[in-house]
Amino acid sequence: MDEGGGDPLGLLCPVGWPEKLAVYRGGQTRVEESSRAIAGCFGGGQKRDWQCPHVRVLRVRLKILMADSEALSSHAGDPVAVEALLQAVFGIVVDEAIQKGTNASEKVCEWKEPEELKQLLDLELRSQGESQEKILEHCRAVIHYSVKTGHPRFFNQLFSGLDPHALAGRIITESLNTSQYTYEIAPVFVLMEEEVLSKLRALVGWSSGDGIFCPGGSISNMYAVNLARYQRYPDCKQRGLRTLPPLALFTSKECHYSIQKGAAFLGLGTDSVRVVKADERGRMVPEDLERQISMAEAEGAVPFLVSATSGTTVLGAFDPLEAIADVCQRHGLWLHVDAAWGGSVLLSQTHRHLLDGIQRADSVAWNPHKLLAAGLQCSALLLQDTSNLLKRCHGSQASYLFQQDKFYDVELDTGDKVVQCGRRVDCLKLWLMWKAQGSQGLERRIDQAFALARYLVEEMKKREGFELVMEPEFVNVCFWFVPPSLRGKQDSPDYHKRLSKVAPVLKERMVKEGSMMIGYQPHGTRANFFRVVVANPALTCADIDFLLNELERLGQDL
Repeated sequence: MDEGGGDPLGLLCPVGWPEKLAVYRGGQTRVEESSRAIAGCFGGGQKRDWQCPHVRVLRVRLKILMADSEALSSHAGDPVAVEALLQAVFGIVVDEAIQKGTNASEKVCEWKEPEELKQLLDLELRSQGESQEKILEHCRAVIHYSVKTGHPRFFNQLFSGLDPHALAGRIITESLNTSQYTYEIAPVFVLMEEEVLSKLRALVGWSSGDGIFCPGGSISNMYAVNLARYQRYPDCKQRGLRTLPPLALFTSKECHYSIQKGAAFLGLGTDSVRVVKADERGRMVPEDLERQISMAEAEGAVPFLVSATSGTTVLGAFDPLEAIADVCQRHGLWLHVDAAWGGSVLLSQTHRHLLDGIQRADSVAWNPHKLLAAGLQCSALLLQDTSNLLKRCHGSQASYLFQQDKFYDVELDTGDKVVQCGRRVDCLKLWLMWKAQGSQGLERRIDQAFALARYLVEEMKKREGFELVMEPEFVNVCFWFVPPSLRGKQDSPDYHKRLSKVAPVLKERMVKEGSMMIGYQPHGTRANFFRVVVANPALTCADIDFLLNELERLGQDL
């Protein structure tokens, strides 16, 4: 409790309405029943004791206190009420988000148009607080009208599923609400992050190195570009772009869009990104990479980085890393591997050959929140570097955070490795899930996803109206659904135009019914096609069968 101010008369009480008031009067503190104290200061009791200028101050303070006690939730300062509220909220979460949200018999989403949804959610923020009953109604509505990404019929994104141990880690992380920049305020998580990063580096094939958890794979990719530039031109950190010659970085046309965004954000400009050809399966062509490097040099640009992809977003392609590493080695270029999607395949002894050569990279982006279902967000940037490049490139030595005369090893303060100041804890959910599953359990999860993707492909081949874009090598299964009216009409001049309209119509129907969610996109000259992502650890063959049956049902009249 604090005194009510610096004047001779003050009020000591917690926030809320107390049973007693501690009144500071005449140099002494006296505890009185609140009704007696209030009566005294507003005219009751011995009035002459209160006839002084400080009475007005106390009156104002009491009025503020009374107003605050009405506006603030009655839970403030009451641990029993706080616990009751959170128990109620957790109950709603378990019922709505976990049990219903992962139940195949429930809807994936409850679609509403924006204006209707605004009204249903009652989004307006008002001057007065609301009752606990209303707050719980809001919690339930938020979950009810949100997309259930843990649902077994959610195939829409590169993340899906709900791992209970990872969720437990996320709950603990949010409850502790710390920032992972110094050992003094996040001792457990500083040590835990390094252990998890070390394990990820070992799977890449490195016995040492560095790394950090980033707010998403896009930022991991941008960090890699920045680090490669700094390593070659360290003066640019202080002197800026004016010290740099025209630079060139190289990536395939199937790369993630964050490479283009990163070039723009870092001041390199999107023209600095040289797009390398990909083969028919979406894999970078090393011979064209060699040609693009020579062209850039002939034009006066300085090549400095190649970004390869392990698991492209649409086709799920894996670039040939060994051949690309050979090119980088010949030209002295930084090799970054964007394995945000495909990195988790390293856990599988059966399928890790898809990333052969990744150990030759300088940096790797890897998102365990995708195929491992660790929960958003969980994105690691891994480095082979042992020279403290991250801190040298990004550090600013803020003296109020990173004092060098602390009573512990200041190398444990990792905050200067990143551009952020505040940084959320993203390691606990992965660590807790790994503890529960073990490497073998996670390997089974990866292998099961591959097996179900193969099951989907083979079942498609048995049915009329399903046409694969290509045989998948990963868990991205891309295909067209050809409705009855278009079957056998591939030679029609408007066939592809009409086929391109099928996926958007079916997507609208499935979303509005809430039966499932599948993404679609055009790709080069290809008409819109579906991309099913087989990643949810809870998926079964029955869910795959439902997907095919539902597409047939929704498209039977097209």
